[in-house]
Amino acid sequence: MPTPTDRVRRAERSRIRVMFDLAQRHDGDLVRLEVGEPDFDTPEHVIDAAASAARSGATHYTSNAGLPECRRAISDTLAGEYGVEHDPDEIVVTVGGMEALHLAVLATVSPGEELLVPGPAWPNYETQATLADGTFREVSMPAETGFALDADRVIDAMSDDTAAVVLTTPSNPTGRLFDRDECRAVVEAAADRDAYVIADEVYLGLTYDGPAEGIAAYTGHPDHVLTVGSCSKRYAMTGWRLGWLAGDRDVIDEVATVRESTTACASSVAQHAAIAALTGPQEPFEEMYRAFEERRDLVVDRIDAIDGLSAPHPEGAFYAFLDPGIDAPAVDVAKYLLREHGVVLAPGDGFGDTAPGRLRLSFANSVDRLEEGFDRIEAGLAEY
Repeated sequence: MPTPTDRVRRAERSRIRVMFDLAQRHDGDLVRLEVGEPDFDTPEHVIDAAASAARSGATHYTSNAGLPECRRAISDTLAGEYGVEHDPDEIVVTVGGMEALHLAVLATVSPGEELLVPGPAWPNYETQATLADGTFREVSMPAETGFALDADRVIDAMSDDTAAVVLTTPSNPTGRLFDRDECRAVVEAAADRDAYVIADEVYLGLTYDGPAEGIAAYTGHPDHVLTVGSCSKRYAMTGWRLGWLAGDRDVIDEVATVRESTTACASSVAQHAAIAALTGPQEPFEEMYRAFEERRDLVVDRIDAIDGLSAPHPEGAFYAFLDPGIDAPAVDVAKYLLREHGVVLAPGDGFGDTAPGRLRLSFANSVDRLEEGFDRIEAGLAEY
């Protein structure tokens, strides 16, 4: 019987999804804080725009790069909100930020070349490197600085084999914002080596402390930056699967060509939804933003109030990277909290080797459920 290729066999499931599946099989009331998905529904004006487009016949293929009006809306948003200047023909509309990342890695990492990522980091970066027949290298950031980006560590780790560096700001799993001078230094070092920086900025619209600036906006080498964005988090559109990749025109042209053999194009209906989200009334999204900021403040207060529990201050996204102060594997603690106390968290060893004892908490849930979740976490850690 034929077997899958080595690149497929080497791809591992994330620990986030492992906990998600365990929770699905668990009876009783659970507080679900493991998955990074807004608990809000997509606003009505976005749904109405998509329904209207579908009823008017916008149900066909679009160009590989996406609808011109959708690329224009993304271009205007990048420039107006984040200072990142790209013409519409320097943008390709993708099936979520995940496909944008996949295409960015395929376009930059050749077989045997290296994808460098500061850790802790979202586990899918390693899978993307594997699928490109590249190698993955995690560069640990110091816990004593709350896992802030240390450009010197990243630059020291670069080699002739380094093809791309992923910088995720705000960070998943820590919620930290990377310092612009540190990001700039990494981009300059990458450019000196003819490498790229893949700026994963899907959470940039959820920045609470400091400016929401795209990395490509403040570097002297924007042609060496590929920006990944998405409607999923900021606009509560995870199920619409609508993202984008923006960058140098030559790279984007090649990426659009590759899409002929992958997804061909993003959903035509989802693109019309994205246009409405990006260009239509912003009040619903502003309300979501304020709710996330309120939840962030609650999370910080509850962490400070629990003896032995700590976390870097979340400056963006909707995550807190908890240090439970327990000398035990994080997956064991996570399974215990699920089994005995009905609260679901993602184990830190699912985000690389940098912080294996930590637990990621998603505060993309209501204030009431967060309060209940922290009550259960406090009781569980006291009894563990």
